[in-house]
Amino acid sequence: MNKDEWSSEKTRIQQAVDARDGQLRAIAAQIHANPELSFHEHKAREWLIEPLEAAGFAVERGIAGLETSFRATWEGAPGGPVIALLAEYDALPAIGHACGHNLIGTASVGAALALKDACPQLPGKIVVLGTPAEEEGGGKIIMCNEGVFDDIDAAMMVHPQSKTMVLRGALACVDATFTFHGKQAHASSSPEKGISALDALINAFVAINSLRQFVKEDVRIHGIITKGGDAPNVVPELCEAVFILRAATVGELEKVREKVYRAVRSAAEGVGATVDIAEGLIYAERNNNKAMARLFQSNLEQMGIEVCDPPKKGGVGSSDIGNVGQITATIHPYIRIGDATTHTPDFCRLAGAEEGMIELNQAAKSLAMTAYDLCVDKEAFREVREEFEQWKRDKEGGRQHG
Repeated sequence: MNKDEWSSEKTRIQQAVDARDGQLRAIAAQIHANPELSFHEHKAREWLIEPLEAAGFAVERGIAGLETSFRATWEGAPGGPVIALLAEYDALPAIGHACGHNLIGTASVGAALALKDACPQLPGKIVVLGTPAEEEGGGKIIMCNEGVFDDIDAAMMVHPQSKTMVLRGALACVDATFTFHGKQAHASSSPEKGISALDALINAFVAINSLRQFVKEDVRIHGIITKGGDAPNVVPELCEAVFILRAATVGELEKVREKVYRAVRSAAEGVGATVDIAEGLIYAERNNNKAMARLFQSNLEQMGIEVCDPPKKGGVGSSDIGNVGQITATIHPYIRIGDATTHTPDFCRLAGAEEGMIELNQAAKSLAMTAYDLCVDKEAFREVREEFEQWKRDKEGGRQHG
């Protein structure tokens, strides 16, 4: 295929996204107006599946044991790669779609539909994976553990953000619930008979804060008290706190966990209390495939979208797509939606406004064109896969010498 034919195909892909723009806006707006929390995204899943089924995609609901997940598959001409477009669609408590997942899920669906509309003989298989519970629960981690990504050659999604970036990193993280057990007593008439679970919890906060001087600068430790007692005149017998621990890599996170958990257990023991520690799933650090990111950036720039450099330090969170990147070549680029930061009411407003719908259109186009590149440009696909395989060899070598 010569350069003119290549350009013509990409023009058709963009036109196919524009032809579905009204439909995609309606889906994103509907999800935005009906926010559903992690593992409860029943309506959003069906709204995303409906146009895929209508277009002839083979749809499976509830994969990997996750009730609100799905896999929608379309295969063009045989012999090409398997490309996964990842759809997120869960919301945050209290502030709804303040991370723009209504746009993320719809963009991946829109990209898949546009590819089938514009390139019916595309040499490859396009898989839309509905990945629930990114905000709380790690749906992609569960899907990774169940082998959903084992036969995927490349995976991608687009996140709305305050600036456009293709290589932004993310930290490894884990959430931990600390449940302190004391002994109830009357706080005035017989305090000597009590053991304060609340004092144990407060001491744990102090102990954790004392560690901050002795961890690396990219480590983040943040928590809240979810139960602090029932009445001020009763010595609390059960108190609880939830923390999130973050570090640059899963290996570094292990060191942070060891220090924090030791401090928490000592804080409980110091007042005669006990503590139970319950961990969530471990989110891995992000492994961005640079070769695929270059393809994505080129497609953004062809649309006149300026790409910014990621922050040199700080300014990053965590996502379960990090675990996907440990299994296959993966990218998680961002496209600017406006000046608001994620997880705020202002960002939620943008995700349902015209700014969000413009980003949705751009995200669907850039996803579709990058998937097209991987399917038709064998050299580009080879570079993407070789980079990932080299990363995997380097990682295994590091383990053997560690």
